[in-house]
Formats: sequence, C-alpha cells, structure tokens
Amino acid sequence: MRDQACIVGIGETEYCRKPGSGMSTLALQLKAAAGAIEEAGLSAASIDGIMPFPNVGKAEELAANLGCENLRYAATIHMGGAAPVASLQAAAAAVVAGMANYVLIPGGWNGYSGPRVRQTVSSDTASIPGGTIARDYYLPFGMTAPPQWYSLMARRHMHEFGTRSEQLGAIAVAMRKHAQQNPRAVMHGRPMTLDDYMASPMLADPYRFFDCCLETDGGSAVVVTTAERARDLPHSPVYIMGGACGQPYPADEITNRRDIFRTGLTIAAPEAFAKAGVTPTDIDFAQIYDCFTFEVLQQLEEVGFCKRGEGGPFVEGGRIELGGELPVNTHGGLLSEAHSLGIGHITEAVRQLRGEAEGRQVANAEIGLVTGWGDFGDGSVAILRR
Repeated sequence: MRDQACIVGIGETEYCRKPGSGMSTLALQLKAAAGAIEEAGLSAASIDGIMPFPNVGKAEELAANLGCENLRYAATIHMGGAAPVASLQAAAAAVVAGMANYVLIPGGWNGYSGPRVRQTVSSDTASIPGGTIARDYYLPFGMTAPPQWYSLMARRHMHEFGTRSEQLGAIAVAMRKHAQQNPRAVMHGRPMTLDDYMASPMLADPYRFFDCCLETDGGSAVVVTTAERARDLPHSPVYIMGGACGQPYPADEITNRRDIFRTGLTIAAPEAFAKAGVTPTDIDFAQIYDCFTFEVLQQLEEVGFCKRGEGGPFVEGGRIELGGELPVNTHGGLLSEAHSLGIGHITEAVRQLRGEAEGRQVANAEIGLVTGWGDFGDGSVAILRR
C-alpha cells in the first residue's frame, strides 16, 4: 500500500477554552469536516466513507448533516487517542481496496465547555481507559484521573533510568515555544520558561501542572483518497507511506505488565518503518501524541529515535525544538495548541509537508511521522511524505 493513498484535504475549527462556547461536539466536527471537504475540492456528496472516533461521533449522523448521500463505508476504531492515526491507515486500506473513493476522518469535542475529563471518568467507566479494571482496582484507591494512572510509568522510568523532572520540563517548554509561532494555538502569546515549569503545582508525582495536556474545544478533519484520484484535486497530496497500530499486554492494566514500557507503539513502529521503507534517521519531524510530557519521551524511545532509557538526554538542549535535530509537535501539540483528540497532529504534519506552516516551517521537510496514544498504551503510527 505504500504511496497508494493520500491526504488531500484538511480542515480545522478555532480552538478555545471558553465555558459555554456554544458549539456542540457534533457542530465542531461538522465545521472541521466541511472545511476539509471544501479544501479537497470536493462536494459532500463525493464522500462515501466516514470514520468517526469512539464516543464522540456517528457516521450516520455526520453523513446526514453534511449531505453525504452515498455512504458505503463506515468504521470506528476503538483505541482512544490512538484512533486518529489508526483510522488513517484503515482509510488508506479502504480507498486502495475500492471500499470507498473518499474517506472523511473527523474529530473534535467540546472538551472544555462540555463534560471535563475527570467528570467523564467519574460518570462513565465504560468509556475510559481501563474500563471495569479502572472501576474496580484504580478508582477505589483514589486513582480517578489520567495523570495519576500515567504517572506510574513516568515514575518507574525515573527509577530505572535516572530521568529527571527538568527533562520532562524540556518537552513542555519546547511545545510552548512552538505554540508561540502558531496563531491558532490556545497558548499563543503565553510563553513559558523551565523555571515556570518547575514552579507549577505538583498534581500526581512526577507530573506537575505543565506536564498535562490542555482541555479545549475544537475539531479537525482530513480527507483520504487514492494517489490516482489525488492528481485531479487542487492541493499537493501528502502520501501515506506506511502505518501500523498495536496494543500492550494486558491492554487495560499497567501494573501487571511484564514490561511496563512495552506499549502498542513498541509493536507498531517497526512494522510501519518496514512498510514505508525508511528508518528513524530519515524522519524530518515528528508529531507525537502528547497527553503528558513523559509520553512524548517514552514514544520517542519506543519508535526508535533513541534507545530505551535515553529519552531524557535526547529531549534536552533544543534537540526537539524547531531548528533542532528532530522538531517535535511543531504546532504546540496537546500541551500547548489544543486537544482535538490527536487528529490535529495529522493536520499539522500535512501543513509541514505542503510547506504551509509559515513561521514554524521545518526547512526542506520531506518525511514526517505521526503517532497516536490511547487508553493505557494503545499505539499507532503513520509515516507521511510530500
């Protein structure tokens, strides 16, 4: 499937943190989807495949509101924040196999003005990472929010490899620096230093306030089709070179894993590189799902940009900043741009490969990598090229 499918349209809403912003999750996804369809030079009637995300969208509802009259492919991948990138691979397979001509992947939510993450966890354990395991074994002991769950892996990494808080801070500072070059970012105009990071409140040791991603309203969407159809569309296509996804074992429990650092990305990354025919040294930038700072560090290791245990030194000294060896999350990521369920990482990768990222453009960017992270370590990865 290498280079047989392309991303041909992207769309985004504005991102905000405003109580009662007035747009439902459906409205945000529709606005982003309409933008992506228009940018692709298509009509809604051309869209015959839709891949919504779990718990925030239904293909039938999206199709009815958009006017997609010939829907013949619909699928939802249940991998939490790994779903957008995993959906990209599935959409590519669908168009290459002829199951659809144009597949829309819409994502978004009112994650600030609507129910917040902690409220969702408390009210609906069936839709949270861990499901009944979290309900029965985590929540009764006061572990009621994602920062507490994921801090287990971060603290263990510190214990085994000597990773320091300042190294997690280097990730948070890099994301905030990139947001200053992105007018769409919620944290645009709000710079942060390492001293600011170190002074922020401790939430779930070792996670401080600035280790945690934003809660925001917003949506984003992409349109996928074949390389052949892309030739007739207005924008330069971004080719899907390879992709893969995987899950840790056991998928819904962290502390009983034989290897706490083996995630779905550990499985998926070698497969994706093999499909794409490239190696980590060929990647010009990486958009890494950054729900928390340590998850950036961990994914950089498991993808293969550095060895396990070497992520701390790897992210220091500006290496992951614009102008560095491997620019990461050039838009600011979930930590400083917005949280649109991870699909914003894909749209930023497309802008970079088109050369449309303006003040944050990576020079001569030819190949980019995007990851997704979901639940207790589900992983997905896609390798894209211009």
